[in-house]
Amino acid sequence: MQIPFSPPQISEDAIESVVETLRNGWITTGPKAKQFEENLTEYMGTEGTVCMNSATAALEMTLRLLGIGPGDEVITSAYTYTASASVIHHVGAEIVLVDTQKDSLEMDYNQLEDKITKNTKAIIPIDIAGQLCDYEKIFEIAERKQNLFSTQNKIHQILNRIAVIDDGAHSFGAQKNGVPSGRFADFTTFSFHAVKNLTTAEGGAVTWTKDYSQYGIDIAKIFEVAILHGQSKDALCKMQKGNWEYDIQELGYKFNMTDINAAIGIDQLDKYDDNLKRRKEIVEYYEAHLNPEYLETLKHFDNEKESSCHLFLTWIKGITEEQRNNIITRLAEEGIATNVHYKPLPLFTAYKNYGFDIKDFPNAFAHYQNELTLPLYPQMTDEEVGYVVKKVNQAVSEVLI
Repeated sequence: MQIPFSPPQISEDAIESVVETLRNGWITTGPKAKQFEENLTEYMGTEGTVCMNSATAALEMTLRLLGIGPGDEVITSAYTYTASASVIHHVGAEIVLVDTQKDSLEMDYNQLEDKITKNTKAIIPIDIAGQLCDYEKIFEIAERKQNLFSTQNKIHQILNRIAVIDDGAHSFGAQKNGVPSGRFADFTTFSFHAVKNLTTAEGGAVTWTKDYSQYGIDIAKIFEVAILHGQSKDALCKMQKGNWEYDIQELGYKFNMTDINAAIGIDQLDKYDDNLKRRKEIVEYYEAHLNPEYLETLKHFDNEKESSCHLFLTWIKGITEEQRNNIITRLAEEGIATNVHYKPLPLFTAYKNYGFDIKDFPNAFAHYQNELTLPLYPQMTDEEVGYVVKKVNQAVSEVLI
């Protein structure tokens, strides 16, 4: 049996929609991208959404929207993928990393509060595996530190405190007390990469919760101009007869999503509730049948919160990195692809060169050392899920006995 780690689920409806888009003569940013944005906003109940070509672009452009740059600091977790932190460097701000909690993948909120200075302009929490962070606590911290905050940026002045920008790359569809991801932070960015729950092949989006129009500010328009070279009109508008004239209002970027990508996304969103339902079934099976003597698992559900079930993280009790890697090899030989989420940023060359040392992040390293991520995607059959459980229990027990 061959079980890949996270293949995309592409329906025939999506394929037909892409073909229709290819045939209609409009394949770059146009009506389907706009429809996808509107559908996403309606699904989450937020103020607005703008799609881009990646979550990384969405995160970077949100920092730029708030005027964050040289001389500023942005705090994020050491336990994440590089995109969460590299965008801080891209805008010229200082990366500030905090450790995780000892018994949780969420950042250490006490350490977060201690690291806030007068230069701190944003906090980027990470919803790892689709499990929402404690946004109430994060906002409490931001409010307590409000006296340190200052900015010259007009949009950031409206918030009048450190911005909370959710890296929700994993959490689209997660919820707390029935409120969906996208509605907890000031801005939330999502990934629609090929391995994500909802995919557009490549793509991402940013959504926001505050109505800036009451201040005469059109957030969507600011993003749209910035991600299309600073052009005053998008390509579809320019192509209308006699409407070629345009202005370059700023030296912008090229981060727009195409209608081809959006065509996939529209179909994915239409079917997303079924996707989440099947992911939940697989998570519940894993939790019920993986051997608790040897394995701990990330909890996806409690009385308040329900994750998006994006990744199934486990920790193998009492093993070393080398033993964990040996188990990954054993499972690969059995046809099962697994992964590790995440190698903490201070272990990478670029972050070592930046000045970070993994010794300062002991909890993050401890979480990484024995972590193993199992396959989780809606098209997995019950037989495949059972096979994974059987082989994982077997491999782990053989290493530990």
